[in-house]
Amino acid sequence: MNLSEEELATVAEASHAVVREAKKAGVWVFGGGILSQQASIVAVEGSVSAGPYPEIKAVLGGFAIVEVAAREEALQWAAKIASSCRCAQEVREIIFDPDS
Repeated sequence: MNLSEEELATVAEASHAVVREAKKAGVWVFGGGILSQQASIVAVEGSVSAGPYPEIKAVLGGFAIVEVAAREEALQWAAKIASSCRCAQEVREIIFDPDS
């Protein structure tokens, strides 16, 4: 994503419009931007260390979680998000927690 200041404002508004649409449709669960590509690793005994930086050119800029009935619907929402933010989206299924 290489955007000028003018484009950034337009892309941000378009992205927020899709979030508002998802909320209105009742499918929005949670989402947000990723501040840093470096993770913190917490070991089983509680020690914390700096995690690795990704060794790929693609970076994770943010994420969106939607609750939909079928993968095809998730792909449709991903297409809307991709169009609004001008970047490809990765779609993954999250395992349902039966205790929630």
